[in-house]
Amino acid sequence: MKIGIIRCMQTEDYCPGTTCFRMARENKGGFEGIEEDIEVIGFINCGGCPGKKAVLRARELVKRGADTIVFASCIQRGTPIGYPCPFAKKMKDIISKDLEDKINFIDYTH
Repeated sequence: MKIGIIRCMQTEDYCPGTTCFRMARENKGGFEGIEEDIEVIGFINCGGCPGKKAVLRARELVKRGADTIVFASCIQRGTPIGYPCPFAKKMKDIISKDLEDKINFIDYTH
């Protein structure tokens, strides 16, 4: 599995993504039950609220080889700031519509 992780722009100043990478490497958290090797293709932010650039960034991750788009936990669960993205569902819907059947989704990393 080749994944591209999209994260919240608001958290990038204080979260280097260490736990996201560890969870992918160890097949834990959102990656639990995945038996194939996981390769991280890219790690990029959503572009800022309201996440309109997320679709462009997902396209680029797919162009570079990702077959799965993963929303980092900062988007879906609000980790570590305690505030989940209010635009997460809309971002996922737009990305799904734009990329159609080209990709899979994982909703969180940890």
